[in-house]
Amino acid sequence: MTDTTVSQGWFTGLANPTRFLALSGKLLPWLAAASAITLVVGLYMSFAAPEDYQQGITVRIMFIHVPAAWLAMMCYSVMAVAALGTLVWRHPLADVAAKSALPIGAAFTFLSLLTGSLWGRPMWGTWWVWDARLTSVFVLFLMYLGLMALHKAMDDPARAARPAAVLTLVGFINIPIIKFSVDWWNTLHQPASVMRLDGPTIHPTLLYPLLVMAISFTLIFFTLHFMAMRNEILRRRVQAMRRQAAQSIGGGAIGGGAIGGGETR
Repeated sequence: MTDTTVSQGWFTGLANPTRFLALSGKLLPWLAAASAITLVVGLYMSFAAPEDYQQGITVRIMFIHVPAAWLAMMCYSVMAVAALGTLVWRHPLADVAAKSALPIGAAFTFLSLLTGSLWGRPMWGTWWVWDARLTSVFVLFLMYLGLMALHKAMDDPARAARPAAVLTLVGFINIPIIKFSVDWWNTLHQPASVMRLDGPTIHPTLLYPLLVMAISFTLIFFTLHFMAMRNEILRRRVQAMRRQAAQSIGGGAIGGGAIGGGETR
């Protein structure tokens, strides 16, 4: 058996919602524990980190702001992959994954905007500027809200799956704009200082707490995402059962009416 066959079998196995519920149920306690541990360690390292010689104590906002910004983009990237799964591979859980990630991504994006404003006030002298980075992140937040509104507008998840997937892929063009906006345009926002070809420019005393917090936020995302996917699967099952019950009741009423009419005649 080749590695490709094994990976395809594993991928196909996850297409079964029952198997996903069983697997996620086993993983969730470990993910939650790892999230809590790394968060406590990351917060301790963040508060123990020295102040910046220019920014002072306000540099500690970075340990929340930067991981939140990373996760806002990563979450949308996960949704884009799920959108491909919906449109190309027609994976049964792809739409569930994309829809479940929406409120989580919106929360990370809002946290990024909020902490960015708190950080920008003492550094720039203003809460907000319409530069390329901030504007593109704000557009990302609006895209999350728009996709959530699209799902809310349609009662049947199957009807919302394809248009939501198309809009998600169209909106993915904003992710590289966010990433490279500080390189393409002259903005107040500082350029990349961690993910660089020539290596990070942040001192290790600030870099290590930042990386631990990023790992913690990533684990929190997957914990919340798995929980949301489980809830969405169960919610759709309940909706399907209600529809079947309504159809059975409706069919019985129609049949009873026809029998009653024959007896009257």
